[in-house]
Amino acid sequence: MLNREQVHKVALLARLELTPAEEEQYAGQMSSIIDYFEQLSELDTTGIEPTTRAIDMSNITRRDSLSSYQNLAGIYAAAPDRETDFFKVPKIMT
Repeated sequence: MLNREQVHKVALLARLELTPAEEEQYAGQMSSIIDYFEQLSELDTTGIEPTTRAIDMSNITRRDSLSSYQNLAGIYAAAPDRETDFFKVPKIMT
C-alpha cells in the first residue's frame, strides 16, 4: 500500500498541490489501482496477441486525390493583398 509520503512525492513531480487529506485519499485510491494491476499481471497471457483496442476498428477516410482548382481568379480576388500570382503577407522576421 502506498503511504502519504509517496503520494506527496508523486504530487510534487506532477506539480500538484494536495492537502494532507487529499494525499491520504489518493494513497488509498492509488493503492487500489496498483493492486488491480498486480492481479492482472498474474494472468497467463501466453499465446495472446497484444492489442490496442478491445474491438477491431479502422479509420475510415477518403482517398486523397490531386486536382487543380479552376477558379484561381476567385482565390486571388479574396486575398487581402497580392502581387500578380502571389499572396503578400506581413513580415514576421526581424
